[in-house]
Amino acid sequence: MLSLVACCFLWGLNQVAIKAAMPEVPALVQLSVRSGSAALLVLLWMRWRGVSFSLRDGTFGPGLLAGVLFAVEFACIFMGLKYTTAARSVVFINTSPFIVAILLAWLTPSERLRWPQLAGMVLAFGAIAQAFWEGFAHPDHTAAGHDQLLGDALVLIGATLWGLTTVVIRTTALRTAPPEKTLAYQLVVAALLAPLATVVAGQSWPSHWSALALGSLFYQGVIVTFASYLVWFWLLMTYPATKVQAFVFLSPVFGTVCAGLLLDEPLGARLLLGLVGVVLGLVLMDWRRSS
Repeated sequence: MLSLVACCFLWGLNQVAIKAAMPEVPALVQLSVRSGSAALLVLLWMRWRGVSFSLRDGTFGPGLLAGVLFAVEFACIFMGLKYTTAARSVVFINTSPFIVAILLAWLTPSERLRWPQLAGMVLAFGAIAQAFWEGFAHPDHTAAGHDQLLGDALVLIGATLWGLTTVVIRTTALRTAPPEKTLAYQLVVAALLAPLATVVAGQSWPSHWSALALGSLFYQGVIVTFASYLVWFWLLMTYPATKVQAFVFLSPVFGTVCAGLLLDEPLGARLLLGLVGVVLGLVLMDWRRSS
């Protein structure tokens, strides 16, 4: 649980780091740097740990699929952050547990949720949604408002792809693969596709890099994409995915607090109510029916 909470905090802050560097470093350039650096670190880690990257164990097809989903997922999230706020993005990203819960409950009998867990997911998502209801209740009909809706939609697509990636990992040969290998597939594919997307989108690399931009990319590539994702995939392969995935409801809370402190985005009483709802939802998600 401590590892999950730490991951959620790092991911919440990650949206702030991306948004902070965006005036200097375009979205897809950030994705290229973070994916490439993290992929190199994971491959070096695997070599040091003696983890084989053999393609003959049945993981190549699922690994390639997970990698493409991962790359497109983050391309959508990064591009979405160009148009929407960090606080709103973490809300939409964390709709992914619903995709995981629905698909795994259908595909894997052991992952089926009981009513208390379903109620916990609904309660947690409802609590987060109401925390941002003020912004949703008064939509901006200007061009800026339309851009924000575009950003929200892109992040929502990314969340759906995140959920699908989790399902691929849990239902294919990747389920028994080392977490380092599972992560390496995704990062290597993203490291190959992201620079191509940068060229197609016409985004140029900066000629000068500030300390803020370098710090943001170090945080994204080393702390989040390398370290926290290794922990995340280990957790996914050790514990039921639906319960692990449910903890990501904490990241909107952490992300919004960080956005308020670092990007001066507004906070309010609704956020505190959302936090209470998330805690109650997680309690219900962990409810175990007595045998």
